[in-house]
Amino acid sequence: MSPLEYYPWQLATAQQWLHDTQRFAHAWLLHGAPGIGKVQFAKAGAAALLCEQPHAGQACGQCTSCQWVRSGNHPDLRWIRPETYQLEEDPEAVTTKSPSKHIRIEQLRTVADWFHTATHRGGFRVAVLYPAESLNHVSANALLKILEEPVANTVFLLVSHNYEALLPTIISRCRRLGLVTPTTEQGLDWLKAQQLEQPEDWLAAAGGAPVAAWQLAQKQDQPYPVWLITLTEHLAQGQPKAIIALADQIEAEPTARWLDTLQRFYVDLQFCAQGLAPRYYPGLGKAYAQLGARIPLNAIQQQWKWLATQKKQAEHPLNAKLLIHTVLERIAHHRFSS
Repeated sequence: MSPLEYYPWQLATAQQWLHDTQRFAHAWLLHGAPGIGKVQFAKAGAAALLCEQPHAGQACGQCTSCQWVRSGNHPDLRWIRPETYQLEEDPEAVTTKSPSKHIRIEQLRTVADWFHTATHRGGFRVAVLYPAESLNHVSANALLKILEEPVANTVFLLVSHNYEALLPTIISRCRRLGLVTPTTEQGLDWLKAQQLEQPEDWLAAAGGAPVAAWQLAQKQDQPYPVWLITLTEHLAQGQPKAIIALADQIEAEPTARWLDTLQRFYVDLQFCAQGLAPRYYPGLGKAYAQLGARIPLNAIQQQWKWLATQKKQAEHPLNAKLLIHTVLERIAHHRFSS
């Protein structure tokens, strides 16, 4: 997707946001649910701010500035992101041997020097930082110092999935712009335009976030992993101990991802236990119905809460294999037997 374009559900917000750039705040915090296109919104917004002939919140796509943005070489635009994100977006990028998951202080220092140089087109200078949660303590304080001393015609766009995790002092120095999750109809229309088969199931698996649904569909063949199907079938058939054999399959996924999948599994169980349709994995509805009728609602909720506590440590588990076995043993002994 071109860095000059917004997703369809973002156009109205962009037009309202950029209607008067003469009195534009020097720092913005763009926040919302993961997978709804916040980084793309920031990219297109930056392009519009740098454009020589913007119209209704959008870059013209024809001027020299737009050509520079499209080629990724605009001298008045900087991207501040962890090296892991840079590698995902540009596999040929040169990084350190162990790419950092955090925004490093050196990146902020480089931008601070850049802020005090003249702009090439006499207009705005824009820095896009994402995700803001990847700032560590040192780099967060470096950013705070920059925001405390705003430079004329310079705009900082911070993108965040969970802005409340940021330093309160950083939040207070930014104008907030909340980006809403598109409606189910908007999400489905866009996914159908991408020619994605079974868009309803993919959108449900991504919690209603269409960009996340599309990205998920590029990584796997179905909305939920094979191991989850097997796990659900074993539990529904009253064979809970059989799920322990799934440990090796689950270990192939990042810890945060498989924990998230299991949390969604338990959310679906809560819905089914109350006679409602599953939210995330409707294709597993038949097995859910059997399980939901077997387990007390409070027991399902307790398991979901316990998984949430494990997810907080997902980035640095002492032993991933041990954690997987602990989770599977706990599920197996959680009243799934008939």
